[in-house]
Amino acid sequence: MPYRRTPRVQARLDSQRAKILDTAIELLAEHGYAGCSMAAVASRAGVATGSVYRHFPGKAELVVEVFREVVTREVAAVEAASAEPGEHADRILAVFDTFATRALKAPRLAYALLAEPVDAPIEAERLVFRRAFRDVVARRITEGTSAGALPHQDAEVTAAALVGAAAEVLIGPLTENDAESALPALRTFVQRALGGH
Repeated sequence: MPYRRTPRVQARLDSQRAKILDTAIELLAEHGYAGCSMAAVASRAGVATGSVYRHFPGKAELVVEVFREVVTREVAAVEAASAEPGEHADRILAVFDTFATRALKAPRLAYALLAEPVDAPIEAERLVFRRAFRDVVARRITEGTSAGALPHQDAEVTAAALVGAAAEVLIGPLTENDAESALPALRTFVQRALGGH
């Protein structure tokens, strides 16, 4: 007869997994990918290293899950910001303003999400991250062009270019804790790329 976990055991394991993920996010935000080892996560979470491996086969799988959790929150934040009432271009600018402002609050984490050298599975997750942001922007561009508020353009191409440019613009300032100085120029670039002045 196969072993079945009781609800109590499952709840304990779920709680431990959540604690491990929260701890990994903290370490990623403080030390980046290099400082987010399985042993460091276990030590900070107050569990045995084997317990971390029970939930995640290796560091790459753990950090992929961290990326998914953090990116889900970030995409929800920019989606909400872009859904606020306003001019079409302003709603698109809200995506980049929100993204950059949140990045400023956790520059080390933002750098890890955007540009830090990582293993291949995490790099693949980074592409998913960019596509999710691109899709938010592309939807808003499509709405703007359909309403005649923005010039006709390929919404996905423009959105992908804007997301890539925004990431590139922020990488340097994030490592120097000076991303705020890049925001006005980024806003101007986004407005011009959308066909504004």
